[in-house]
Amino acid sequence: MEPTGDRPDVILVVDDDEDIARFVEFNLRLHGFEVLHAGDGQEALDMIEQHKPDLAVVDLMMPRIDGLELTRRLRANPITSALPVIMLTAKGMTVDKVHGLSAGADDYLVKPFDTAELVARVSSTLRRNKEFREVSPLTGLPGNSRIRREISDRVRSGVDYAVGYIDIDRFKSVNDRYGFVRGDEFISALARSLHRAVVAIGLPPAFLGHVGGDDFVIVCAPDQIRPLTSRAVVDFEKSADTLYDPTDRERGFVELKDRRGNIRRAALVTLSIGVSLSDARKRFTDPLAAIAVASEMKTVAKSQPGSYVAVDRRRADGV
Repeated sequence: MEPTGDRPDVILVVDDDEDIARFVEFNLRLHGFEVLHAGDGQEALDMIEQHKPDLAVVDLMMPRIDGLELTRRLRANPITSALPVIMLTAKGMTVDKVHGLSAGADDYLVKPFDTAELVARVSSTLRRNKEFREVSPLTGLPGNSRIRREISDRVRSGVDYAVGYIDIDRFKSVNDRYGFVRGDEFISALARSLHRAVVAIGLPPAFLGHVGGDDFVIVCAPDQIRPLTSRAVVDFEKSADTLYDPTDRERGFVELKDRRGNIRRAALVTLSIGVSLSDARKRFTDPLAAIAVASEMKTVAKSQPGSYVAVDRRRADGV
């Protein structure tokens, strides 16, 4: 299956074995792919940032940063969290496959492998990823389908998880006062603040998605949600202050005219965050249900002054 579209799909091969890398590169080029090569995980991170490949074929065993650590770092960074990864392992042992997949790899290949299997795995992984890939043009973050897939993956793995639903309080006042271009700057600032919080929180990797507008979703371990949201709130409020005109920032509100010409005041923006927890108390197996409860809790947070995090602590029996 050859790549389709305006340009060929770009595949990054990450392997310190030159012979394997050349074999993979030759056969992928033969089938219409464009191929880049990195000798280890550190070089791969630099190339991914520069060239933005469509898929990475990553060897498990490498110097400096190995395949597992590279995959974890890619998944921990919201900008690369949706990049599909195929892990190469020479051992063929179940434990290696499990480690690779649990680190966030989409598929694996056991060396030695033949050309047909290589091309089939790459093509199917790309096709599957494109079905889920909805990247926001404003923030570069994955959208609704990828968010649901992330939660489904955690359900399948059996881990406890938290879903945080975030939006900006009084965001409309920013658009009304300054226009949509400035409004987009506030959305981008929130994306960056959430991104920094996700990276700072470390492992296990948290996931960040952009629902649309000023709505974002975080999926993480339950004990990560408080430090993550606390850091994001402080970071965002500081960033948002710089986006207001000095006069509005200093007095702490913006003045807006309603349709009747009356002046009303709108306080500076804050964040409302609703959280649903999937753990022993209450287990969510449906991604939409987990998101719905988080959205419901966000409405609760809206009723509180300032930035606020509302966590659903009801048990499965509703208590």
